[in-house]
Amino acid sequence: MTSLDLTPPAALDEPTRRVPAGWIASFAALWFAIWMAQLTPVQLLLPAQIDATLHPENWVDSVVAFGVISGIAAVATIIAYPLTGAASDRTTSRFGRRRPWIVIGAVVFAASLALLGLQTEIWGIGAAWVAASIGFCIMTAALTATISDQVPVGQRGFVSGWMSAPQAVGIIVGLLLVTELVTDQALGYVILGVALLVLMVPFLMRHDQPLAAAERTRVTAKGVIASLWISPRTHPDFGWTLLSRVLVSVGNALGTSLLLYFLMFGLGDDNAEDDLIILTLVYMVFVVAASLFGGRLSDRLGRRKAFVFVAAALQAIAALMLALVPDLSVAIVAAGILGLGYGCFLSVDQALATQVLPDAASRGKDLGIMNIATAVPQAIAPLIGAAAVVLTGSFVLVFVLSAVFAFAGAIAVSRVRSVR
Repeated sequence: MTSLDLTPPAALDEPTRRVPAGWIASFAALWFAIWMAQLTPVQLLLPAQIDATLHPENWVDSVVAFGVISGIAAVATIIAYPLTGAASDRTTSRFGRRRPWIVIGAVVFAASLALLGLQTEIWGIGAAWVAASIGFCIMTAALTATISDQVPVGQRGFVSGWMSAPQAVGIIVGLLLVTELVTDQALGYVILGVALLVLMVPFLMRHDQPLAAAERTRVTAKGVIASLWISPRTHPDFGWTLLSRVLVSVGNALGTSLLLYFLMFGLGDDNAEDDLIILTLVYMVFVVAASLFGGRLSDRLGRRKAFVFVAAALQAIAALMLALVPDLSVAIVAAGILGLGYGCFLSVDQALATQVLPDAASRGKDLGIMNIATAVPQAIAPLIGAAAVVLTGSFVLVFVLSAVFAFAGAIAVSRVRSVR
């Protein structure tokens, strides 16, 4: 294909044209809405709702309930991600492969959040959160596949930075929204869902190359199930990248998902919600800076592994600080280091993941499997953390485990061979 060839590439072609600024802006705006809708409940609304519903005599019971609900959501995530990714790979709609599934996922996600805000029983809270998690998976499985579909390798670090940087902004805007501007919890959930649907529209206006009927592989239940297994012996770099992402993501989630409880019960902080916003703001600044700078520098140097390794090590250092010196001022410094490490990890690791995919025809499914390594840790970390709190009666072990997982992730990524 020459530089003057304006014929759209086939859906399975490796992309070579750089995506324009407008595409990146709409992509970033949608991820901002997704992270706001996903992480505001995880960081504040969901644990606060569970605690208010239970009114437990022992605060550990609230932590355990949050962990159990998150663990059930993790099981749903493991199933939903690869299956919906595989479905988008085979979609021959004239609107493209990914856009129909982005819409379906957004509607399920937003509707489930609205229902979640109305729940007054623990089982109802759990069921609504599981449904919201499934909607999140459907939507993001399709959306992350657009990077491999449309973004050339030399631009993927930078574009992936705009996938990860909005995460921190989404958290802080969501927290401010539901603590400062909206006092009713149910209304807060609704606003998050509405924002998701509105900010989805600009990205839907972008072209999504339809899959030609001749390119569509035959779908059978046996074939789909079999395709979910990617042999680490046949594709070792995919396996090491997946393992690294699981380990680092568990480490990060352990360091962040129980922060509200850590402030409330670990430090006895009477202003826990306000201080959570401060910690998140510090975290946000460093995540955004590291995501964009790290991703662009990685593109220019043509290197991925070294960035991922350093990012994982920084997260481990931040977790050890919280474990050894449980103090609010130390937590603020640790939040900055954690944000620096995780921001760089998110952008560069996503670019790395797109370069170790086994087959262009199954990008959505393969990235769906890779996305499990990001989403499931967010769900199971509260369960692991709750178990650590029950065993020790404190949060020290939670942060020690966070550091161990992050260091292990750094070691795993060093084993990747096909990408520098």
